[in-house]
Amino acid sequence: MASFLRTKELLKSIHDAVVEYDEEKTAHLCKLLLKEAVDPYIGIMEGLAAGMNTVGQLYDRKEYFVPELLLASDAFYAGLEILKPHIKLSKKIETRGKILLGVVEGDIHDIGKNLVKTMFEAAGWEICDLGKDVKLRKFVEELEKFPADIVAMSALMTTSMLAMPRAIEMLKESKPDILVMVGGAPLSREIAEEYGADGYAADAVAAVEVAARLIIR
Repeated sequence: MASFLRTKELLKSIHDAVVEYDEEKTAHLCKLLLKEAVDPYIGIMEGLAAGMNTVGQLYDRKEYFVPELLLASDAFYAGLEILKPHIKLSKKIETRGKILLGVVEGDIHDIGKNLVKTMFEAAGWEICDLGKDVKLRKFVEELEKFPADIVAMSALMTTSMLAMPRAIEMLKESKPDILVMVGGAPLSREIAEEYGADGYAADAVAAVEVAARLIIR
């Protein structure tokens, strides 16, 4: 089993390989991580997902653009394909539930949403993914069919995030006890609270943590 320092070294290397969008290296390092008996869930969250979070920050700062984002996603998924089958849910991840997930109407950017979905699935949540450019009424209609504990909405554009307050209002009218969390580049904790959301997550890793806290409140 890898030592603490060796584990940190492997996680940093996986992070860097994703940021450098090196698909082959990412896959190799993930196989090495398994060989050295490091928890694959940690590999996903602190290696692969951490790398994608850094990529997202580079994209926000306009140091990376869509091609780099897509290449990094390929590296991320190459590693995920190797690690995900080996996950044994940690005892710490006991607060699993059902998530209704989608990108709000008018927004076709779903890379972040897909990453959030992957993190939830890795943590043992059941997901109903509505995709991108989801009409507000669609969230309500699907909530009637899928018994979600939480509705998670994302937006990458300031124009599309303006639909969130109405969506949250409609969801709460339909199911008063539903929990709603939001995320995306133009949002903040303050904006989420102003919109009436129950939770806000700045990135995919935080989304899993926030959802777990919400469901046990």
